[in-house]
Amino acid sequence: MRLVVVGCAGSFPSPESAASSYLLQAEDADGRTWNLLMDLGNGALGPLQTHLDPSCLDAVAISHTHADHVADIPVLGVMLRYAPTGCPRTQPLPMYGPDGLAERLSQLTGHDPATDTGGQVALGTWREGEPVTVGPFTIEPIAVEHPVPAFGLRVTGPSSVRPGESVTLSYTGDTDECPGLDRLAADADLLLCEAAYLEGTPHTPRGIHLTGARAGRAAVRGRSRSLVLTHLVAWNDPAATLAEAVAEYDGPVQVARPGLTVEL
Repeated sequence: MRLVVVGCAGSFPSPESAASSYLLQAEDADGRTWNLLMDLGNGALGPLQTHLDPSCLDAVAISHTHADHVADIPVLGVMLRYAPTGCPRTQPLPMYGPDGLAERLSQLTGHDPATDTGGQVALGTWREGEPVTVGPFTIEPIAVEHPVPAFGLRVTGPSSVRPGESVTLSYTGDTDECPGLDRLAADADLLLCEAAYLEGTPHTPRGIHLTGARAGRAAVRGRSRSLVLTHLVAWNDPAATLAEAVAEYDGPVQVARPGLTVEL
């Protein structure tokens, strides 16, 4: 399994990065590559096309309905409807998300039948305790703390560096410290963890986002084997976020950047 960071900016795209979007790829026993996309925020459809033809996606997993995680889903629907495709589809693209995703997408398209996602995607709803299988991936949705219904995604699949073994990547989506975060971090090979805030600044209300320090502490509690910090907002210094995390967690830590690829 490999992680490819498509976009990692928090709250809105930055000059360097689209908003949140992450591609997971893994080969099944027959050598077929499966493509699972987690979130598709503002501006992410463009850089996604540098990694694969979006028509070749096998499924999309949405953590929550804020625009910086879903805003490019409607234009993905336009692409699937009208653009020439490298992977002709016989079925709509499976997409999973929280309650309210269908209405949120309709709001973003203005309820316009020419540009809505109807017929292009097949929506499923996350339910805790009900994992979803996509090819070699098993996706466990875990509810986390955010102002809207939100899920972290614990994804297990085949290792690309240790043949015959399984590995787990946990993506927090957007959350503050909560029991769900600790479930995500527990024994994860890679914790892909949002760290939008810095400790001790005016913009650190509770119940919305993590800091680098909170992300590091979650990795320690869960004994995560590596940590990638993401959803970094434009008004904070990534070096400060990284410093907060490494002060708490002594395992491997990276700051996400567009195009970062991690083999698990």
